[in-house]
Amino acid sequence: MDNKVLNIKTVIDYIEDHLDTKLDLETVAEAVHYSKYHLHRMFSETVGMTVHDYVQRRQLTEAAKLLVFSDKPVIDLALMFGFKSPQAFSLAFKQIYKSTPSDYRENRVFYPLQLRFDLIENVPGKELSKEYIRIAKREDIPEWMDLMRMVIDGYPGMNEEVYRSSLIKAVDENRALVMRDGDILAGAMIFSEDPPCIDFFGIHPQYRRRGLEKMFLDAMMERVNGSEISATTYREGDRADTGYRDLLKQLGFAERELLTEYGYPTQRFVYDSRRKDEENETVI
Repeated sequence: MDNKVLNIKTVIDYIEDHLDTKLDLETVAEAVHYSKYHLHRMFSETVGMTVHDYVQRRQLTEAAKLLVFSDKPVIDLALMFGFKSPQAFSLAFKQIYKSTPSDYRENRVFYPLQLRFDLIENVPGKELSKEYIRIAKREDIPEWMDLMRMVIDGYPGMNEEVYRSSLIKAVDENRALVMRDGDILAGAMIFSEDPPCIDFFGIHPQYRRRGLEKMFLDAMMERVNGSEISATTYREGDRADTGYRDLLKQLGFAERELLTEYGYPTQRFVYDSRRKDEENETVI
């Protein structure tokens, strides 16, 4: 068992049990008996975001749920989740949900910004390669849905019922790719072919920084016609972004036009394999 993962699971358990209180790095570190500097580093490396970001995103998600499914006043929610004032709560909520708490309540549609992280205690240490990527099957869907919940921070407005239907369609049309590490679903991608576009791309947080993102991109390019691949993500400066813009840029995607998808402000990115080939030839 990975001791670091076990320790972070203990931290997450504490956070989840105390979401309705004021939580900060110092409070959590003291409760789990770590220095706040060690906890910050360990948590960020394992989860992919800071304790502060995870706590705030989880609390705002729970607040959004209560806005839709309860009649609790906004001021009560602000105090419940440790904000100094309703104004501070409203500002934080709008930065992430792109709506004031009152407007969100009036809309009566809940979607999670961040769900609980459930980490894998024993991750195999074998070397993974593109050859591990294959076309998804229907039996992959339950674990795929679990992975989707782990990376839901990259897909604001996600509706599970609608998503599951689109996933089944993609699987049946051979437009869904998975990579397994033993019994673990390490990554998954849904793509469209005409025009080539990434519709969903998720790597389990414990498998990031291992090059899987580039492997999936290469595997997709082998299956589509055309040199350009599109993807959309957060706009620059969006406080809800936990690193998805940077990931696309690291893969070689270039910024294109601003969009609004399902009422959410996004931006299109394009990967041009011809341009990348020309750059590689120049370097050589």
